[in-house]
Amino acid sequence: MAIRVNPKLIDQLERYGADDVKNCYHCGNCSAVCPHTDETYVFPRRSMRLLQMGLERKLETSLLPWLCYYCGQCSEQCPRDAQPGETMMSLRRWLISRYDFTGLARRYYESPLFEFGATLLVLLATAAGLLLFGYSRGDIRVYDGAGAFLPSPAIHLFDYVLGATVLAFLGVNVVRMWWLIMVKSREVDVPAWLYLKRLYLLPVHFVTQMRYARCGERWSWLVHMGLVFGYVTMLVLILVYLEPLQAGPAIDWRLHVFGYLASVGLLGATTYLLYSRAGKRRTQHQHTQFSDWMFLILLLVVAATGVLQHLAHRLGYPMAANVVYVVHLSAVVAWFSRYPFTKWAHIVYRPLAMYFGEIRREALAARARVSVAAPKLQRI
Repeated sequence: MAIRVNPKLIDQLERYGADDVKNCYHCGNCSAVCPHTDETYVFPRRSMRLLQMGLERKLETSLLPWLCYYCGQCSEQCPRDAQPGETMMSLRRWLISRYDFTGLARRYYESPLFEFGATLLVLLATAAGLLLFGYSRGDIRVYDGAGAFLPSPAIHLFDYVLGATVLAFLGVNVVRMWWLIMVKSREVDVPAWLYLKRLYLLPVHFVTQMRYARCGERWSWLVHMGLVFGYVTMLVLILVYLEPLQAGPAIDWRLHVFGYLASVGLLGATTYLLYSRAGKRRTQHQHTQFSDWMFLILLLVVAATGVLQHLAHRLGYPMAANVVYVVHLSAVVAWFSRYPFTKWAHIVYRPLAMYFGEIRREALAARARVSVAAPKLQRI
């Protein structure tokens, strides 16, 4: 079967952050120091080689970029400064654009101007819509109850519609990811029962991020967990308990304590990551793309305005609370609507990749056992 080569693939990947791939001469140091590479999944070297050779189809069906957590050890040990860790990161960005059926991910990653413009447009359109809705039926001096500017039942419905829309886009992209990795790659046939047998790995990897903890970067893992748990906790509170959370000004500690902890996690993690990226203090923060900045800045705005809105309401300033609430919700929509197309999609794609990886590993092992047993049966 003919193998199609794309000689311009490296040039295309440069727009996603892969600047130094041509420096690699395949000494293997990167794979030797990686805590996750093994005889089944060899990276980053294999991915670097496929990229240099222009094997686009091989790369788009590959699991390997998702198995990397970018601890930075490979880049630190590279004698040619080929930045294999950053190359794996750029491949993840590229793969997100491959999974996305809308083409928005590609536009976001390849054009910072488009990303900024699209995000700003969504933010301003959301703010305008909220203000029109609020003034049409409420009073900006009223935060909750009768005559509220942004009544919690309406915002709750809005949250569900937004969540369902984003989930639909992400769901299609997840199916495309599965098709490319598990079907189109044609590496091994996986029986349906094996998917069910290993299904428990999805929540395990999502909740614990345990492979990241084995990178030797304990602090980075804790920061990452603070970010993930902060976001997931806040998402559950908003989708399930928005109305009691917004009621007040009395504080319901049974709910708000979780909101406070989630806010601390989000604010602390985003502030630290922005500080580290600005000063290039860690290997994995030496190369930062525009999309990375947008992700963190928007998330910081969401967390900070959420805290300010809550304080204004509880301290008895309903008009200020409503104004900040409009800013907060606009930032939430601008940030959350990017979910299927940018970096935050990692929270879904990476646990899926770990799940697919173990399924494929087991299927390959089963095929190897059959291959070994076949000659013995023939002799009998």
